[in-house]
Amino acid sequence: MKNNTGTTLSLWQSGIAMPATPTLSDNLTTDVCVVGAGIAGLTTAYLLTREGKKVVVLEAGEVCGGETSRTTAHLSWALDDRFSKLIKMYGKAQTLLAYQSHREAINRIEKIISDEKIDCDFQRLPGYLFLGATDTEDQLDEELAACHTLGLQEVVKLKHLPVESVSKGPCLVFPDQGQFHPIKYLAALTRCILDHGGQIYTNSHVNEFTTGLVNHAVTDAGFRVTANQLVVCTNTPVNDFVTMHTKQAPYRTYVVGVRVPKGSIPTALYWDDSDPYHYVRLGTVAGEEEFDSEILIVGGEDHKTGQATGEETERFACLEEWTRERFPMTREVAFQWSGQVMEPVDYLGYIGRNPGDSKNVYIATGDSGHGMTHGTIAGILITDLICERTNPWEALYDPGRVTLSADSAKEFLKENLNVAGQYLDWVKPAGKEEEVIAPGTGAIVQRGLAKVAVYCDAQGARHACSATCTHLGCVVQWNHAENSWDCPCHGSRFDPFGKVLAGPASKDLEKL
Repeated sequence: MKNNTGTTLSLWQSGIAMPATPTLSDNLTTDVCVVGAGIAGLTTAYLLTREGKKVVVLEAGEVCGGETSRTTAHLSWALDDRFSKLIKMYGKAQTLLAYQSHREAINRIEKIISDEKIDCDFQRLPGYLFLGATDTEDQLDEELAACHTLGLQEVVKLKHLPVESVSKGPCLVFPDQGQFHPIKYLAALTRCILDHGGQIYTNSHVNEFTTGLVNHAVTDAGFRVTANQLVVCTNTPVNDFVTMHTKQAPYRTYVVGVRVPKGSIPTALYWDDSDPYHYVRLGTVAGEEEFDSEILIVGGEDHKTGQATGEETERFACLEEWTRERFPMTREVAFQWSGQVMEPVDYLGYIGRNPGDSKNVYIATGDSGHGMTHGTIAGILITDLICERTNPWEALYDPGRVTLSADSAKEFLKENLNVAGQYLDWVKPAGKEEEVIAPGTGAIVQRGLAKVAVYCDAQGARHACSATCTHLGCVVQWNHAENSWDCPCHGSRFDPFGKVLAGPASKDLEKL
């Protein structure tokens, strides 16, 4: 399958063919227009078609070619912001709802797989939280106490991990987590949507929204979808200019897939308690199920998008080193890729009615590293809202919520001061235009008072665009791992020639 957002390929993208989908070539009218064909958009479309709604899905690239294809596909209710922290932020009752929503998301995925007879390597398995190099046992004890406060007595503390080479210390075990092959699952879900009368249009980038009693989404080609309800599931909302982008921050996270002998590592989910943390699972490449090896998937090394100072490829080397130290059975690296996650300042995602917009406009964002369960929660919650059913999670995930706590205020201030600091790039000197730029790479150069994004192609020809992000005017930076221009303010991304890959920007960089 094709890749929308970078040059690296995840193991999920190998050997999978998506159902054929056309490009929008006419104006349409529908009950619900869903923008974005990742797990949130497709789950929403699937559930709404099952409710008898007429649904049109618009996708800028290919189905699942965005961030959903770059997940590690942990299905976990053991939230990475920790229940101990959530209880301090939200209290026991709301934290229990957060747990229940993610657990229900795993249950719903399992039910859909059963109902639709989907072969996607789904299985239930335990998850282990262990100590990183600088962590202390007190961190585990605090989280264990929080789990028991919530009534999760099944969470217990063990003396050590099943893989003793990873950590000599104690760990917590969270039973009944899950994992699956996300693209196998969503390829089948796509077929189900089409079979139930839904329409999916790919390579149909939306660059204009008009909302009100009815809503309009207009593509680059000028074709319009008119809908009673509009749902935007584009990782970060492309229909918002400012509001939601001050409440969350974009981070890039890195993954290596290393071959290991089949059966050499107990099948489970593994996480350490470091910041940024490491997350580990096993997986299989489509078509290689009978091989004598499997893929050990290890993620981490997160940083703010566009702020790696040219060290993106070194993150893969650091992950490989970490992996080989702890898993001595590892063989060759078969895959390496990166993805983008949105971190909300108050730890929980934003799903529901778009703040300041019509009541019939919905968004899903702020996945916080739990994209598979979060996207499924989005499908369940937004379907209930559109069908005018009460859902106990509505207030918890309300995008318009204001969380009054010192921690959320601190995070809000920290992230937005970081954004403000990026505008200083305008007064920092850039490289000189005559400087060498290696083929296949890009660099920011100074042209008078202007900053210019210059890409040198494989033949040595240079291609110049304005380095000004078309969202809010930050100076983009070159991503050496994905060969893209990334905005360090709100995470917009552009290909080497300036074509928009990911929002919040909806327009390409200006060509020079």
